[in-house]
Amino acid sequence: MADTTTNISAEQVKELREATGAGMMDCKRALQENSGDLAQATEWLRQKGLASVGKRAGREANEGRVESYIHFNARVGVLVEVNSETDFVANTDEFRQLAKDIALHIASSNPRWLSREDVPEDVVEAERRVYEGKAREQGRPEDKLAMIVEGQFKAFYRDNVLLDQPFVKDDKVTISQLVDEASAKVGEKLQVRRFARFELGKEAE
Repeated sequence: MADTTTNISAEQVKELREATGAGMMDCKRALQENSGDLAQATEWLRQKGLASVGKRAGREANEGRVESYIHFNARVGVLVEVNSETDFVANTDEFRQLAKDIALHIASSNPRWLSREDVPEDVVEAERRVYEGKAREQGRPEDKLAMIVEGQFKAFYRDNVLLDQPFVKDDKVTISQLVDEASAKVGEKLQVRRFARFELGKEAE
C-alpha cells in the first residue's frame, strides 16, 4: 500500500517535473505514492500517461514549416520557422494555424528576440544598471533591490522576447504557453526556431 504520508520536498518535486514534464501536483502525488523514489515515481507517471511532455523534451523537431505574413497595408512582413517532429503534424490544419498565429503576433507585437537566452549579455547588464539606479533614486531599500529588478526584467522580457509575450489573440497565455498547449494536443515536440520581421523603411529585426 502506498505511503501517502511521506514528506516530499519541493526540490524532489522540481527534479521530477524537469525529468518528466508532468504537473506539480501530479509529481507530488507520484512521489507520495512511491515513497519518494524518483525512478518509481517516473514510471508511475508514465503509466498514467502524465509524462508525455517530458518524454518529448529530448526529441528533435526538424520538420515543420516556414510561415509568412504580410500586414494589410503591405508595410510589415514576417517570416517565422515553426518546427515539429514529423511532416505529418506539420501538414495538419492545427499546426498551420499555429504558425499563422505566431507570424501575425510577431507582426503586431514586434519582439526583438526569440527567447531570454537570445538577449545579449551587454543588454541585460545595461538594463540591470538602469533598474538598480532608478530604484536607488526612488529611495528603495537595498534589501529589496533584487526583487524590484526581477520584476522589471519580467516586464522587459514580456515586451521584447517572443516566447514571453502575451498572445495578441488571447493575452491570458504567452506564446510559449500557446506552443506548449499545441504540443500537448498533437503529441509531438513543437518549437519556434527563428523569425524575421520587416518593416518598410527600417532595418530587419
